[in-house]
Amino acid sequence: MAVIQQRGRRIMMTEAERDAYLTQQRTCRVATVSVDGRPHIGALWFVWDGTSLWLYSITRSLRSSQLRHDPRIAVVVDDGAEYGELRGVELSGEAVFVGETPRTGEACPELTGPERLFAEKYFGMDVMPHDGRHAWLRLTPKAITSWDFRKLADLA
Repeated sequence: MAVIQQRGRRIMMTEAERDAYLTQQRTCRVATVSVDGRPHIGALWFVWDGTSLWLYSITRSLRSSQLRHDPRIAVVVDDGAEYGELRGVELSGEAVFVGETPRTGEACPELTGPERLFAEKYFGMDVMPHDGRHAWLRLTPKAITSWDFRKLADLA
C-alpha cells in the first residue's frame, strides 16, 4: 500500500502546475447533492483565480437549486486520452453564491477579477456580458487532489 501512496505523491501536480492547468482548462464537471441524497453531475465553464474556482451557473438549474439547500460541492477538471496522459484536479468544499442572483451587472467588487477572467477566456471580451439568467458560485476548496500520469514515465 505504501508504494501506491508514494507514487500518488509523485504524480501529484505542484501548486504551479495545478494553477497553470486550471487556468488553461475550459470545462469542469460539477457534483452536487439533492435534498434526498441523489447526486447530480453536470459540465460547466469556470475560471480559477489561484485561490478559488468561479462557476457561472444558470440560476434555474438543478445545480443551483441543490446548492441552495446543500452547499457541498465537488468539481473535477481532467483530460487525457491514453492512460499515461491522464491528468486532473479534484476540488471540494462548499459553494457560495456571490453577487446578485441572477447576475445583472450591479457593482460587486468581489466579482471584478472573476468576470474579467471569464469574459477574456470564453468570449474574448474585456467586459462580462450579463444575460440575467446566471449567477456566480465561488468554491474556495477545503480539499484539492491532483494527478498527472505523464509523470509515471519518470518513475519507471
